[in-house]
Amino acid sequence: MHDWLAIASDIKHWATELGFQQAGISAGTLAQDEAHLKRWIEEGRHGSMDYMAAHGDKRSRPDELVPGTVRIISVRMDYGVDSDNECWKTLADGSRAYVARYALGRDYHKVIRHRLQQLADRITERVGTFGYRAFVDSAPVLERALARDAGLGWIGKNTCTINARAGSWFFLGELYTDLPLPLDTPATEHCGTCRRCIDVCPTQAIVAPFELDARKCISYLTIENKGSIPEELRKPIGNRIFGCDDCQLVCPWNKFAQRHAVPDFEARHGLDSASLIELFAWTEDEFLKRTEGSAIRRTGHVGWLRNIAVALGNAPHDGAAVTALNARSNHASEIVREHVAWALAEQLKGSVAARELPITLLP
Repeated sequence: MHDWLAIASDIKHWATELGFQQAGISAGTLAQDEAHLKRWIEEGRHGSMDYMAAHGDKRSRPDELVPGTVRIISVRMDYGVDSDNECWKTLADGSRAYVARYALGRDYHKVIRHRLQQLADRITERVGTFGYRAFVDSAPVLERALARDAGLGWIGKNTCTINARAGSWFFLGELYTDLPLPLDTPATEHCGTCRRCIDVCPTQAIVAPFELDARKCISYLTIENKGSIPEELRKPIGNRIFGCDDCQLVCPWNKFAQRHAVPDFEARHGLDSASLIELFAWTEDEFLKRTEGSAIRRTGHVGWLRNIAVALGNAPHDGAAVTALNARSNHASEIVREHVAWALAEQLKGSVAARELPITLLP
C-alpha cells in the first residue's frame, strides 16, 4: 500500500532537485476552460493555428488524450536571465533586433522534456512501473489551466500564467499519470484592477481582460503565421522579430521574478544585442546552423527574413538598411519580396521626412 501523500511530497522535492522551481498536482477537470476554448475558436481568434481545433475535446480532457490519466503533475521552470531594463533598451533602439526572452537560448521543449523524463524515472523507482506521458507545449494540452489548478499560478489578463512569488517568466511542463495522488489547491486570480498589459500591447491584441486575439498578437504574427503580416500591424511590431514580451515586462508581479543562471537559457549568437542588418544577412544555411536546438527555427528562414524586413522598415532611415533590403529585393520567396518592398517604401518615407525637417539658423 503506497503512502500517496508522502509520494506527492517526494515528487515535488525531486522536481526542485531536477531544476524546476515548483510542481503541483491537479485532476484535469477543465469544463469551464473547454467552453472558453470553444468560444475562442468559434470567434476565429486562433487565426491559422488549425491545430487548436484539430483534436476535438482531447485538449481539455486529459483522460481522452491519454487513457487512464487521473492526475497531472505540472511543473514550472524559470527562464529569466537578464534585467527588464535591458529589454526596454533593445526595444528603444530601432537598429537592434528584439527576440522574446524565452527564445534567446536553447529550445525549452528539449530542456524540460529531458527533466520530466528524469522525474518519471524517479517516480518509477519509488512506486514501480506506472502509466505516464510527458508534455511540453507540443500536444493538445491546456497547460495554463492545468498549472492554475495545480497551484502554480493564475491565468492573468494577458493570458500568461502568473505566480504571486515568481511573476510569469517561466515555462510549463506536464506529466499525465495514472497515479491517485492528492490534489493541490488551485491558484486564485490576483490581477485586480490593473490593466497595464492591456494598455501596453503594441497591436492591442488583448481585446478584453483575459481575452487574446491571436491574429493581432506579435508572437503569432512573427512565429505561427506563415503568410503576410497585415500592413496595419507592421508599424506596431517595431523591431520585434520573434515574439513579444511587452505584456510581461509591465506586469507588476514580475518584480518578484527570479533570475536563474541556467546555461541552457543564456543568449546564443549574441541574439540579445544583435543588429537587424546583421541578422538579415544570415543565409538559409547560416540560419539553420545558428538556430539548431533553438525555438527560433520554428519561424523558418523565410519567416525570419519577413520579420526582419518589417523591423528594418520601422527602423530610422539608414543607408545601410536600404542597401541590406535591396540585396533581398529579388528573393525567391514572394513573402520576403513583399515585405522588403514595404520596408523600402517606409525607409524612403523616413528619408523624405529627414530632408524636410525645418532648418534653424543660428544667430
